[in-house]
Amino acid sequence: MATKIRLQRFGKKGKPFYHVVVADSRAPRDGKFIERLGSYNPNTNPATILLDFDKTLDWMNKGAQPTDTARAILSYKGILYKKHLQGGVKKGAFDEAVAEARFEEWLKGKESKISDKKETLASNSAESKKAALVAEAKKKEEIAAAIVAKNTPPADEVAEEAEEAPVDSESSEEETPAEEA
Repeated sequence: MATKIRLQRFGKKGKPFYHVVVADSRAPRDGKFIERLGSYNPNTNPATILLDFDKTLDWMNKGAQPTDTARAILSYKGILYKKHLQGGVKKGAFDEAVAEARFEEWLKGKESKISDKKETLASNSAESKKAALVAEAKKKEEIAAAIVAKNTPPADEVAEEAEEAPVDSESSEEETPAEEA
């Protein structure tokens, strides 16, 4: 029986979530499977991949063929590299200790790349939030200035009213003593 390591789709429309499974190559995508190896969530950034490393490596050594997407996931997690190193040990190119050291070195490099990406995403998110707050504050100031400008009369009208106001007050002062007499 030919077996494949492939993705089984779950989740809502537009929000996919996948189980990584070993299935008969003739079975439908979301149909019967032999064993579940892990999960893959592309909705997060970076994508969340949870795999049982030993079970997956065992299935790869038994001859299970991954699909293109599953191959990319297995490569990302280092399962294909580990299988490659085991092949080198079988051929006698190097011993098990050297293979394990090479894999650990690769794993440390991979983890540092992932952590750098997460830090970059977090800093970019923080910078965009700061920029949004600055833009919002600037917009509020513009709106406040527009309201103040709308509520204050133009300088020409204020000057005309100021000239007219003292004239009215002088005439009313002159009339007041005449009325008293």
